[in-house]
Amino acid sequence: MVLLGAHESVAGGIHLAFDRIKEVGGDALQIFTRNQRQWNPAPVTEEERKLFADAWQESANMPVASHASYLINLASGKPDLVKKSITAFADELKRSELLNIPFVVMHPGSHGGDGVASGIERFTTNLDLALKLADNQVMVLLETTAGQGTGLGSRFEELATIIEGSKYQEKLGICVDTCHIFAAGYDIRSPESYQETMTEFDRLVGIDRIKFFHLNDSKKGLKCKVDRHEHIGKGEIGLEGFRNLLNDPRFADHPMTLETPKGKDLQEDRDNLATLRSLIK
Repeated sequence: MVLLGAHESVAGGIHLAFDRIKEVGGDALQIFTRNQRQWNPAPVTEEERKLFADAWQESANMPVASHASYLINLASGKPDLVKKSITAFADELKRSELLNIPFVVMHPGSHGGDGVASGIERFTTNLDLALKLADNQVMVLLETTAGQGTGLGSRFEELATIIEGSKYQEKLGICVDTCHIFAAGYDIRSPESYQETMTEFDRLVGIDRIKFFHLNDSKKGLKCKVDRHEHIGKGEIGLEGFRNLLNDPRFADHPMTLETPKGKDLQEDRDNLATLRSLIK
């Protein structure tokens, strides 16, 4: 069974994300464990941990991932930012361990203008330092990116280089974002182009590294390098691209969460999930 869900707010308490995912009929969840715009968030309390665990159990122990703060940039050439990023990411891994969350999704960061090779080298080194500092078994999922600006991770070769250079390869997986790979130039709209994209990923990274998906349509066209999410079937990828992915038996039990635009009533999540489920054969 394909496990479809969404990224939900943790306003009022992280355990309340389970109420929101149940409201929309999801069976997979992604959250921020803390405000993504803060460098020094409060630690997880024992009460929070228990409330989260109880709510998760009541939600049939659905798959859950956390997403690291967008402030974190392990590829930066600025020493102060790198130092804060290493500490913040290690703290995210520790929070996730306390909450029993097995995956932390993160963007590979930005090289800031001094080149992809330098950025990847810094990112890999600093990622290893954060993993050493956290010293736990939480898996880091490198998210595919759109290639916007000086961001890393839009080419499968870049993700492969990071994994190959890490001392902690067993702790590294991939989160594939459909909008991002499409914007980066990987077409998934036809059965043929979808297979070509996945064959290329398997050749360079290994299909078994994929542990999680973000399902987002793209406001912009193929190879635009612009990260703009759209509702399922309303963007440039279209329904057929998602049909190809959802019916790939290799990913039949992989968690897939929406990051599409949403209002306070969560109706967009319900609509997008219904659209996705209608594509499953």
